[in-house]
Amino acid sequence: MKQKFEAFKFFKHSTILMKNQAGKIVKCLRTNNDLKLFSIKFNEFYRDEGIATQCIVCYPPQQNKVAERMNMTSLERARCKLSNLGLNRSSWVEAVNTTCYLESRSLSTT
Repeated sequence: MKQKFEAFKFFKHSTILMKNQAGKIVKCLRTNNDLKLFSIKFNEFYRDEGIATQCIVCYPPQQNKVAERMNMTSLERARCKLSNLGLNRSSWVEAVNTTCYLESRSLSTT
């Protein structure tokens, strides 16, 4: 999809393909409040096909506590590496990469 106005044609084509080839129908469409998916054409298509629409909030912190905490822990560890080794901020990327590398290879208590 290269242009905004192609969204309806693409979505309609995709739902028809799903129905014909996979035997599945679209019952509900969850979006992140994308205005491209809520034009007059789209709303009529949703109504005619019986598709329910739900708008969600993208990446709220309440749904992502564990990942957010892990990111903060990684940054704190990288900061400690830089300060203990006496390196300047130009080595920041390497410190974060090294931290992530070590964390992914360390044992976890979970």
